Amino acid sequence: MSSPNSLTAAILIVSTTAAKDPSTDAADATLRDVFEKDGGGQWAVTESKIVSDVVTQINKQIQTWADNDTPVNLIITTGGTGFAVADHTPEAVSALLHKQAPGLVHGMLAASLAVTPFAMMSRPVAGVRNKTVIITLPGSPKGARENLQAVIKMLPHACLQAAGLDSRTLHKGGVKKLEQDAGVGAAAGNVASLSSHTHSHHSHGHHHGHGYGHGHGHNHGGGGLVRHTQPSENPKSNDPSLGPSRRHRESPFPMKSVDDALTLIQQHTPAPEIASGAKVDSALVGAVLAQDVRAEENVPAFRASIVDGYAVVVPADGNMKGVFPVVSVSHASPGEAPPLKEGEITRITTGAPLPPGATSVIMVEDTVLASEDGGEEKEVEILADGVKEGENIREVGSDVKQGTVILKKGDQVSAVGGEIGLLAAVGVAEAKIYRRPVVGVLSTGDEIVQHDRPGELRLGEVRDTNRPTLISAARDWGYEVVDLGVASDKAGTLEEALRQALRRVDLVITTGGVSMGELDLLKPTIERSLGGTIHFGRVAMKPGKPTTFATVPVKNNAGERVDKVIFSLPGNPASALVTFHLFVLPSLHQMSGITSPGLTRVPVILSHDFPLDKARPEYHRAIVSVTKDGVLSATSTGGQRSSKVGSLKGANALLSLPSGPEPLRRGSKVEALVMGSIRSDV
Repeated sequence: MSSPNSLTAAILIVSTTAAKDPSTDAADATLRDVFEKDGGGQWAVTESKIVSDVVTQINKQIQTWADNDTPVNLIITTGGTGFAVADHTPEAVSALLHKQAPGLVHGMLAASLAVTPFAMMSRPVAGVRNKTVIITLPGSPKGARENLQAVIKMLPHACLQAAGLDSRTLHKGGVKKLEQDAGVGAAAGNVASLSSHTHSHHSHGHHHGHGYGHGHGHNHGGGGLVRHTQPSENPKSNDPSLGPSRRHRESPFPMKSVDDALTLIQQHTPAPEIASGAKVDSALVGAVLAQDVRAEENVPAFRASIVDGYAVVVPADGNMKGVFPVVSVSHASPGEAPPLKEGEITRITTGAPLPPGATSVIMVEDTVLASEDGGEEKEVEILADGVKEGENIREVGSDVKQGTVILKKGDQVSAVGGEIGLLAAVGVAEAKIYRRPVVGVLSTGDEIVQHDRPGELRLGEVRDTNRPTLISAARDWGYEVVDLGVASDKAGTLEEALRQALRRVDLVITTGGVSMGELDLLKPTIERSLGGTIHFGRVAMKPGKPTTFATVPVKNNAGERVDKVIFSLPGNPASALVTFHLFVLPSLHQMSGITSPGLTRVPVILSHDFPLDKARPEYHRAIVSVTKDGVLSATSTGGQRSSKVGSLKGANALLSLPSGPEPLRRGSKVEALVMGSIRSDV
């Protein structure tokens, strides 16, 4: 029987991908970290294994750990708990349990449901086999971390009982003593609160795949901020009617990690709409197909020659040596040549149809002119032997067969990828596509003046840099953009500007007015005047911390209630452009039907040392180029202050840099998000 200071745990990673390549797994280290930091010094992780998502493999490993003379106290699995066809972990574990533990399942779900309704898409199982407690966790490292944190303080009690400790002895002192020993109590309110509370005892900087639960960018180490109230006590934005003295002293919106912000964008961006049929022409470039496209014709539609030469009827022995009369000519133009007989040949050009009866084509290089008549070939000597039928011929449908799928739903039509040529070749004149969203760009602030207004600026005036920059960026990505002008810092004016914008466009981008000042009215206007929902109002990143993402319900032309999107970006120029590419572009892509939204990510090598922000991950403006060795190299554009317009000059990428006390050294590898074309340094 185990004592409270020697509880043992084993971790089972259920992942077919990780089973093939263990380096892809991040869950093991994450869960060990939870045991170490949140386990109260009571746990020893004795072993971890990776198995494919196969019931027999899962069962075998669990039985190995639980069905022996010295079983582990706890087995946690991670992965395979969703609704995918290959997700079998809950079924595998359920078949092995001798006792169910629905309370632990409820605890994990309650903690996750307090964060996102998508927690309902997980299928956790918990219970006891012999003397071992078994719990299934989600596959994402973040989701697995949060589910384990939600129940870890309860697990020693469960494991000790399962191992055989006398319940009377274990419960001596009553529930209050049990709560005290576990470090929990009624004050925690529920397991979700408990999970949230345990988060405050250690630093968070994880950027794992999207799971169920919440992520943070806080660091509560020595010298950090001390908070005595919970952000949930002030759940909404400022109420402008209360005056400046009653505005919030800090943002009521919880800080979100970049990964969590992107997840919220994915969850709340409206689904793409199917447009009416579009003609196959140059206007189709950039469109995304809304259904599979099938070939309406065979390509080629006739038997065609793939060389310049002579169509022949191959004899049974394949011997074509000799002199043959040229009885006709077939060019790559409409018209049918007369039937060809054995012993006759037809001069034929590349792509031209074979005359009826022809069975092969001899290349012109395998022939010699024997005689001519008036400048035309009369007889040709063929030097080929062992000729087979079908040589140098493209058969009907050999390139594309009629009825086959040539392009799939979700494919994007490019200007250089040949999609338009392929559609035209198979006789498709019209394709069903997704409607591209219309974007509106609005600047806010009494200090903003048109960028091209003549004359010097007065004290406090700022030229509108963001609006022309963002309009150009959105148009360059292929979207129709409406210039919404400038709205003043007055609640009624801003509300009317947004209402008019939402009637005209699908997605509104605003800049400025998203901080905590008394004139920062965007969040209050969205929430209090438009009835919108702010899904996040702060992001743990540099630059772009006050970035806001919201949806507002409106009626469309058919009288149906739909959601439209508002992105409120920071007012500083660099912040606005960075957050456009990082957050707005994925939303636009998703509304367009693009299946892999957002910027392309590539690994790059740093060409010099890069300083890091000590507290927040940074998206550093950089120039990525190809070296003579074929390596992608990244160079900073200079000072990265969010108001520094010069940092945008020449930038074709954003480097995803972690937070940290020391610089990243030259030669380090980081991920770059590519915004523009990559040049060569060769």
